[in-house]
Parts: sequence; C-alpha cells; structure tokens
Amino acid sequence: MDLVSLYGKGCDEVALKKRYADLAARFEKREGAPCERVYSSSGRAEILGNHTDHNHGKVMVAAISCDILACVKMAKDKITVVSEGFPPIEVNVCDTEPREREKGTSAALVRGVVKALKDRGFEFGGFTAHMTSNIYRGAGVSSSAAFEVLIAEIINDLYLGGKLSPVEKAVVSQYAENVYFGKPCGLLDQSGIAIGSLSALDFFTPENPVIEKLPPIEGYSLVITNTGGDHASLTPHYAAIRAEMNEVAGYFGKGVLRDVDYAEFISALPSLKERFTGRAVMRALHFFKENERVERAANAVKRGNTGDFLSCVNESGLSSLNLLQNCAVPGDEMQPVILGIELSRNFLKDGAVRVHGGGFAGSILAVVSDAETESYMEFMKKLFGKENVFRAAVRPLGTTLVETL
Repeated sequence: MDLVSLYGKGCDEVALKKRYADLAARFEKREGAPCERVYSSSGRAEILGNHTDHNHGKVMVAAISCDILACVKMAKDKITVVSEGFPPIEVNVCDTEPREREKGTSAALVRGVVKALKDRGFEFGGFTAHMTSNIYRGAGVSSSAAFEVLIAEIINDLYLGGKLSPVEKAVVSQYAENVYFGKPCGLLDQSGIAIGSLSALDFFTPENPVIEKLPPIEGYSLVITNTGGDHASLTPHYAAIRAEMNEVAGYFGKGVLRDVDYAEFISALPSLKERFTGRAVMRALHFFKENERVERAANAVKRGNTGDFLSCVNESGLSSLNLLQNCAVPGDEMQPVILGIELSRNFLKDGAVRVHGGGFAGSILAVVSDAETESYMEFMKKLFGKENVFRAAVRPLGTTLVETL
C-alpha cells in the first residue's frame, strides 16, 4: 500500500518505512520466522459531538496520522500480543468468559472482541502479533479503541474473508470496552478509527449509523495538547454524564435523549428542574445543542465555509465547559484543561479550541490556520512541555491491512 494514501500528504515516508522494517525485524528475531501480514490502526480526533454518541447523537470525528502497527502471523487457537514495553498478552480463542481481574487491561479487550465475534457465529483461530505504537500518550486520541479495532480487523482479514464492515468492527470493539474492559463508552472512538478520514456520523441507530465522509479542511492543522492529569480515576465521571442524560430521557419514557423531542424537553424544564439536578438538565441541553452544531459544521465543511465550521467548534468547547461540565474534575484547583483552552483562545487569531475527548483531565484540540500553527505549538510547548504538543493530519483510511508478506 502506498504510504501517502494511508497517512496523508506530507507524511515522512523514510521514517515510516524504517518503523515498519524495525518492527518486522523484531518479530522475526523473537518468533524465528518472518511475519505474514502488517496492519495499521490509527488514533482519532473528536472534532464535534462531545459525549453525545452514547445517547445516539451526532458527531464529527477524524482518523489521524498516528497509529498502532502490527506484524502478524496465524496461530492455531491462541492470540498472543507482544507490545513494546509491556508484558505479552495471551488469550485462548476458546476461552471467552469475562474475568474480573482482567478489567481495565488489554487482555480484556482481546477477549471481549473474540466473544463478540463468536456471538455472531464466526469461527476462527488465533494469531501472534508484535505491535508498536506512536499514538500520542495522554492526548486522548483513544489508543484503546485503536487496539480493539485492530484486533477485530486482524481476525476479519485472516479468518473471515473481510466480511466485517467498518461499523461492525466498531460495534464489536465497543462491546469489548463496555462489557469486558469496564468503560461505558459510546461508538465515536471505534467508528472514527474503523472508518477513516473526516466523517460526520449519526448514531440514531447505533449499529447502523449514517456515515458521511467530508472533504478535508484546507489551510488548517489539528494540534492536540496534553495539559496533564491522570485518566485512570475518571471512569466514574464519564459514566455520570451518560447516567444523567439517560435519567432525563427516562422522565419522558425514553431510554436515550435522541428519542426525546426537543420542544417537549423545553416545555418540561420547570418539572425537570424540580426532579433533577441543574447539572443533569444542563447536560441534556448540551446534547440537543451539540447535535445541531454537528449538522451546521458538516454543512459548513461541505460549502467550504471554514469560518462557520470554526464557530461551531468554539461553541462546542463553550458548551462542554458550561453545560456538560467536563473540563475539570470537581474540586481540582489546577484546572489544566480550562487553562489550556483559555490561553489558546487568547493566542489564536484564526482557529478554534475545545476540550478533546472525555475531558476532566488530559487534552484539548485546536484547529489552527497553517500560518499560526508553528507559533501556536511553540507557545503551548512552553506551557505544557514539548513532549505534550502534537500536530495531527487527517488520515484517509481506517484500520486496514497494509501489506501481505
């Protein structure tokens, strides 16, 4: 596969070829034989749709140019994953029962993907994979989803004849993360990684989302900054957003907010205020307004109206701060995400900025004009460290087989 078609214009083909060759050499040295196939699974950038996917909302997401690479050969009945800097993982494809002690681990993700595919009636064997990742650490670009979708695609390619669509790979990966890993995520991360490019997704029917691939936004770059903070203890905060949205939906006899009529929601505000916390009501309001913003932003991109698109991104950031309230952990006086956003707003003359991903700690996303990108990155590096600021290109392709050897 042509590396430019996978990673986009401007990629460093020399460095990429060396990365591939080094991984293949490590595989052959440890396994005593060359690998058979090479796969790639990218990180993702959430452009719009903050915490709406789990309530069947609308999102805008992009696959980006960092990825997990895997050199792979088939095995009989065991999946073995050897990743740089981590102990090997071994999962028997005949043993799919969830294990409490595995929750929160990569082994749980592998076992969960296997279980989801078995439940769909597929039979398959194992494989040995050596992996290396340059997905930005702490940047909230969803390395776990990249790993899940990668496992699904390896099985899909080796054993299933490529029968799984990108959406099906995303759905089985989400199942693994929800049920086996223990994180109640929606489908945004997995879908963006499996589909590739810049896309607008409508999760009205989650297992069959409406997908619209969008043209690239010329003249602008994505800059992701890890502002600091640990995601390890944040799952309860993420879960509370979903739970509160679902509770408000339940007032109307619905399971998710997407099934609630907005006009009915507005009419019921006096009663909602008495029954629910103000935060829950504001989070529900964020959901409705964010869906509208995704539509506006997608139309702006299709028209080539970059100004309207940037306005939508900025509005999304303010909504996450004021309504969704996922830009700082309650009681955190440091508030690095909010600090990074406000300093970015002060710096940028032609761009937009918002919290990136789940929030509460970690990263922010800026869409920055090419003219300002270098100076903005230098500014953010001085504030948060050069190792925490990343420039990302939109990647045209989703998780895929790169090469058959």
